[in-house]
Amino acid sequence: MPAAGRGQADPGPPRQREPRQPRRLPPHSAASPAAARPAALALVILLSFASRFHRLAEPPHVCWDETHFGKMGSYYINRTFFFDVHPPLGKMLIGLAGYLSGYDGTFPFQKPGDRYEQHNYVGMRGFCAFLGSCLVPLVYLTVLELSKSLPAALLTAFILIFDTGCITLSQYILLDPILMFFLMGAVLSMVKCNSCADRPFSASWWFWMSLTGVSLAGAIGVKFVGLFVVLLVGLNTMHDLWDLLGNLSLSLVMFGKHLLARVLCLILLPIALYTAMFAVHFTVLNKSGPGDGFFSSAFQSQLIGNNLHNISVPEYLAYGSVVTMKNLRMAGGYLHSHWHLYPEGIGARQQQVTAYLHKDLNNFWIIKKHDSDTDLSDPSIPVEFVRHGDIIRLEHKETSRNLHSHQHEAPLTRKHFQVTAYGINGTGDSNDFWRIEVVGRKAEKLIRVLRSQVRLTHVATGCILGSSGKILPKWGWEQLEVTCTPYLKETPNSLWNFEDHINPKLPNISLDVLKPSFAEILLESHMVMIQGNTALKPKDNEVTSKPWHWPINYQGLRFSGVNETDYRVYLLGNPVIWWLNLITIGLYLLITVSTAVALKRGVQLTSELKELSRVVLRGGGQIMLGWLLHYLPFFMMGRVLYFHHYFPAMLFSSMLTGITWDTLLKFFAGFWSPSTTARKVYGAGFLALVLLIIYSFYLFHPLSYGIVGPMASDPSSPMAGLRWMDSWEF
Repeated sequence: MPAAGRGQADPGPPRQREPRQPRRLPPHSAASPAAARPAALALVILLSFASRFHRLAEPPHVCWDETHFGKMGSYYINRTFFFDVHPPLGKMLIGLAGYLSGYDGTFPFQKPGDRYEQHNYVGMRGFCAFLGSCLVPLVYLTVLELSKSLPAALLTAFILIFDTGCITLSQYILLDPILMFFLMGAVLSMVKCNSCADRPFSASWWFWMSLTGVSLAGAIGVKFVGLFVVLLVGLNTMHDLWDLLGNLSLSLVMFGKHLLARVLCLILLPIALYTAMFAVHFTVLNKSGPGDGFFSSAFQSQLIGNNLHNISVPEYLAYGSVVTMKNLRMAGGYLHSHWHLYPEGIGARQQQVTAYLHKDLNNFWIIKKHDSDTDLSDPSIPVEFVRHGDIIRLEHKETSRNLHSHQHEAPLTRKHFQVTAYGINGTGDSNDFWRIEVVGRKAEKLIRVLRSQVRLTHVATGCILGSSGKILPKWGWEQLEVTCTPYLKETPNSLWNFEDHINPKLPNISLDVLKPSFAEILLESHMVMIQGNTALKPKDNEVTSKPWHWPINYQGLRFSGVNETDYRVYLLGNPVIWWLNLITIGLYLLITVSTAVALKRGVQLTSELKELSRVVLRGGGQIMLGWLLHYLPFFMMGRVLYFHHYFPAMLFSSMLTGITWDTLLKFFAGFWSPSTTARKVYGAGFLALVLLIIYSFYLFHPLSYGIVGPMASDPSSPMAGLRWMDSWEF
């Protein structure tokens, strides 16, 4: 009804707009012909293996971290125990590859540049190159499943095939190709499992979900950064379960079955496999080796050849016992003293007390009562056991001086107190008294050799005996500093256990009785690995980097050689590919925002555009999340970082590039008609990208396959004019 007083005529019904003809996209928008896929996959596999195995044996000397991981493979072959900050699966597989290919485990892998001579190293390199080659088909299949576009999958595959960084990282005895193989196995299996969502509990659904769990265990079993892909799969699983919970046609019983299936395949199965890896690891490495000192005395007693193996000692500490005390920090030493005094100007000029990493007679101490000088070796005096909370005195066996502290500052650590040995023939003063406390025990409990973790509190000052881990100058024989810390925070630095134990009055027991359980060994190994990771610091003249350097390809890594006469290999991503990946991340975010706004505003999309929107938002979103999870955490890490840490994230950015540019080309080709013209526009854009990638590989491939001769600054160098950034060192 018209409003009163207006007087205008009724305008009548609103005019209808002419409907716009839906824009037709090129035929590539549809699923790619099934017949072309096997041929495309075969081409991808062929190119991937050819690029990774080309000149695999060159150079015939140790390159970069081969000195670590090749050596660890040798340790497995020789069954020699060692310590590393990473879980064991990758090194076990390298050792197995070496063993199966005829390597005897005798090459020392002392330093980069050492020639392999007659030793068979190609088998271990070949194993890593094989997994690095398999990585490309896994990425190809993942993108094909997410986008349903053969060109998108091929573009992603070409990016990885012709990336100089990925080639270099795959050709040497390293953990990275093994880690990325399991990582992409988990992503592909997750995506395949999502595609089976309409067929829950079918054979294929169970297969892909179980394979996801196996791959997760493999990724974590190689490096702890495998936890990032666990988080990706976990978020995907939570999203799936949330959708299922909102499906009112699904009964709660059926939802419970879905939940249990995921708990079984994605939690229990990976945990079981991960635990089994450590069981194999500790079973194989049963001989004493360079890793002994990183672990507790109880653990060392199980290693053949260790001085604690198959010996018998008294189980409980008593007054009069002669003991050694080992600090529980990683690579902690034994409480030690010697006749040398602290120099002038370093606290009180009294006898030095240090932590010493090796077995020595100067590590022995006698446990005595604080208020008695009775000769406890007299057979007529009954045995009295040391208990939690007792106040004791520790007399150094070789010099007869007591463990002592006072309020003089420690040699190296500020605000800590100096620890010395003081007195004559066991006679000192009240600063020699220490309260012994067993961590986690109540009073009146006895103290067990090897197993009890004890804290020594200085009675007079209240400080706690510990080792700072700092190396003393030459006057301290470059042994480790021992201090008394007034800070009561409980750390491994301030905890000790008793290792050697001599007391003729007490019966001996075999240390096998005190050996730790597998669960205790597993827990201890993880604590040591975590401590080792946080303690990683750069070596002298070592090239490290920051996370913001990585996506822009700011700085590479020398794998081999420095001078013109050397065979030089330089880890650097193909600049064209890496900068294309970086630009694509920005483009993807722009496309995502534009698409989301269009959908929110109710813009009507054709079926082809709806499918492209689904690929961008859902498939691309999963890939973008994977990139963020594998990149952003490094900004929060305190440990030393290197360029190669970015490569798992680079896999995701490459997949995002394939999906995004395929979507853009289809979108812009849709402006052309007829469809043959649109197809030509799409094909020309795709071909231009591929040719650009291949040409850039042609320019930079010497970085991967080796250069001998002038540096890039010399006009006669094969890399002349290609040092586009001053930070590149080739």
